[in-house]
Amino acid sequence: MEIKEGQTVGIDLGTTYSALAQLDPEGNPTSIKNADGKTITPSVVLLGDDGKVIVGPTFERMSLEDPSHIVEAIKRQMGNKDFFVVYQNKKLTPEFISALILKKLKQDAEATIGPITNAVLTVPYYFNDVRRKATQDAGRIAGINVIDIINEPTAATLAYAWQRGELGRQDIGNKERTILVYDLGGGTFDVTVVRYTPTSFRVLATDGDVMLGGLDWSRRVVDHIAEQFHRKFNEDPRENPESMMTLTQECEDAKRDLSNKAQVPVNCYYKGKNLTVALTRGDFEKMTSDLMQRTRDTTELVMQQAGMKKGELDEVVLVGGSTHMPVVEAMLKDVTGREPSRDVIPEEAVAQGACIHAAILEARATGGDTRLGRAIINRLRAVNTTDVNSHSLGVKITDPNDRSRKINHIMVPKNTAVPHKVTQRFATNSQNQQRVHICVLEGEASDPDACTTIGDFRVVNLPPNLPAGSPVEVTYEYDKNGRIGAHARELTGNAEAQIEIDRAQGLDTEGVSVFEQLASQYEVE
Repeated sequence: MEIKEGQTVGIDLGTTYSALAQLDPEGNPTSIKNADGKTITPSVVLLGDDGKVIVGPTFERMSLEDPSHIVEAIKRQMGNKDFFVVYQNKKLTPEFISALILKKLKQDAEATIGPITNAVLTVPYYFNDVRRKATQDAGRIAGINVIDIINEPTAATLAYAWQRGELGRQDIGNKERTILVYDLGGGTFDVTVVRYTPTSFRVLATDGDVMLGGLDWSRRVVDHIAEQFHRKFNEDPRENPESMMTLTQECEDAKRDLSNKAQVPVNCYYKGKNLTVALTRGDFEKMTSDLMQRTRDTTELVMQQAGMKKGELDEVVLVGGSTHMPVVEAMLKDVTGREPSRDVIPEEAVAQGACIHAAILEARATGGDTRLGRAIINRLRAVNTTDVNSHSLGVKITDPNDRSRKINHIMVPKNTAVPHKVTQRFATNSQNQQRVHICVLEGEASDPDACTTIGDFRVVNLPPNLPAGSPVEVTYEYDKNGRIGAHARELTGNAEAQIEIDRAQGLDTEGVSVFEQLASQYEVE
C-alpha cells in the first residue's frame, strides 16, 4: 500500500476500548490522548436522535438514551454480513460502526499531532480473511489510508522488544529469545509463541477465539446477580434494557475491583426493589473457571505446537485489559513455569506496536518520518517480521473415496509461515467441461460446511472437447498480513484461464465508497 503525505500512526481497534499511538521524535511509542485526556477510548457508539454520533460516551450519558441506540462490542460482528443497525432509515454495517470509532480516534489525535493520513490497523491473530477485509474497509470508510493490517500479538511483541531496547539494534548480537504473548482483551483472545532476535521476528504458533474475552466474564457476574435477584423477588432485571445496562455496568466495575480486592458489593435495583450481593474473588473465579480453562487449553496447545515445554520460554507477556485478573497470572505461571511480565501496558501495547510497524513501513518506503533521527530510522529499517496463518486454507473437492460427497482439501495448513504460495493440480470431473467451479475455504474441518467460505473461483472458457480428468493448476497465496489471493489456469491448452473471484462476504469497492460518503455526513463527538 502506498504511503501518502501526512502523519502515520498505529491503531488498536478493540472490542471494548481502542487506542491510537505514534512514535515521538525520540523514537518512543506514545499513546495519543483523546479529547477527554485519556489514552484509551471506549469502543461504544451512541447514535443520537439529532443525527450526532457520540463515540465513547460516559455511562451517565448512555443512561439517558434508549439502549437500542447504543452499539457495543461491534468488533465481534466484523465480517458478519447478516448484522446491521438501522439508524435514520439506513442499515449500518459493522464496518461502518467501526469506521465511526476510527473517525473519532483520528479526529481527537489530529488535535495533538496534526492531520493523520496513514495507519496500521490491528486485528486478532484468529481473524479470518473476511474479518480482516472488514477491518480494512472500516479504515477506508473513516478516511484513513490503511497501509497494513498487523496481528495484535505481533504488534505487542514489537512494543515489548522495542521497550527493552532490543529491536533493530545490530550492535548487541543476534541472540534469540522465545516469548509467549497472552492477549485477553474485552472480546477476543489470542495466544502466540514468537521467536525473535533484534532484527527478526518469527511466529512459531498461534491460536485463539474471536468470541472469548472480558465481556464473557462480566456476563457471568450479571447472570449470577440477576438469578439471585429473581430468586428473592421473582423478577428478572435482565428483561428490561435499561436495568440490564445499569446492572452490566455495575458488574463490570465489580469485576475490575476484584482484581485488587478480595470482596466487593454489587447492587441491583429493579422495579422499586433493591438487592446487594457480596461478591468474593473466589466466587467470581469459580463461576468463570470454565472460561479460564479455555484459555489454559489454548495456551498449552500453542506451546505444544511451538515445541516449547514448561520452563523453556524466556518470557510470558500479558496483553489486553482482562489480564489484570489475578487468576490469569496464576494460571500462566503454572502452565509456563515463568512469572508473567507486565513490562508493557496491557491496554496500550498493541497500538504502540502498531505504530512501530507503521514507522518500519514508512522508513522502508519513504526513508522515514522526518521527525525521527537517523539512528532511529536505521533501527526501524533493520527489522524483519515473519508471521504464520491462523487458519488452514483449502478447496472444496469431490471426495476421491466417495464421489457423492464433497470435502475440504487443505492446501495451506494452519501455522504455515507467511507470505506463502502453493500450487497444486486438480482434474476436471466430466467430458467437455465448460468451466471449473472452485470454492475457497478457511478452516481445519474436512466438512466444507464447518469451514468459512472465502469466495468462489470460476475458471471459464475451457477448450472444447476437453476430456474428463484434464489438469487444472490452482495457486493459493497468503500475503504477509494474512489476506488471501488465488488464481488458476487450465493446462491442456497451456493458456491462462479467465478467473472470476466473487467474495462471499464483505463490502465491494462501491459499497465502501457509499459508506465513506455517508460517514462524512455524520458529526462524531
